[in-house]
Amino acid sequence: MNSTKIEWCDMTWNPVTGCLHGCEYCYARRVATRFGGGDEDGGNHFLGKPMLKPNYSVDPYPYGFDPTFHRYRLGEPYQRRGQNIFVCSMADLFGEWVPDEWIEEVMKSCLLSPQHRYLFLTKNPGRYMKLAEAGKLPEKDNFWYGSSIPTPTTQFWWSDRHNTFASIEPMMEAFQPAGDCPVKKVGWVIIGAMTGPGSKYHQPKKEWIEPLVEDAQALSVPVFMKDSLIPIMGEAGMVRDFPWE
Repeated sequence: MNSTKIEWCDMTWNPVTGCLHGCEYCYARRVATRFGGGDEDGGNHFLGKPMLKPNYSVDPYPYGFDPTFHRYRLGEPYQRRGQNIFVCSMADLFGEWVPDEWIEEVMKSCLLSPQHRYLFLTKNPGRYMKLAEAGKLPEKDNFWYGSSIPTPTTQFWWSDRHNTFASIEPMMEAFQPAGDCPVKKVGWVIIGAMTGPGSKYHQPKKEWIEPLVEDAQALSVPVFMKDSLIPIMGEAGMVRDFPWE
């Protein structure tokens, strides 16, 4: 587990790393490329113990950005006091390529350390539905299931029996008129801008953000704006609310 600069959580925990979505703006791939040393073959990989680099330090991404289950990391939450943990910030745990068994082991580890609040995020929210229907998605107050939705036409998931949220990051289009806007369904909305190479050409507009926030606030849905929006909204216009406060 690691401390993080991601504003809406305290720690990140990556028992699974790697992703096959291929998003051009993916920060996680940039990190894995920078710090990893392995070759990619597009397959799944399993590690029962850490793999070491030639200097005997742990290689965090020995297979680059290929999906990798670091099973030896499963006990890490047990050793910590209560935190808000972003689970698999360096992966999509619910990607179609991830075996159910991997997900079930991660969930079991979370259940064994109930002092934490666990936040999950996926670009494949249909997997939530499949797991929920199979009884494999915990219905716990400290579990939050998020959908990454950069555009208003992107699929998201909500549930009457689970805590759900929408991460509109990077915000690529206006979400008005509201229609089936996620703020009507989920319990929390995160909004952020694209960062990294080329991001200055894909920034959201203030007039996109304000109506979405107004809709959410009218429905008493908390909104959290990431710091990437400060140049657009100004510090005085920032909203940073959590649903558990």
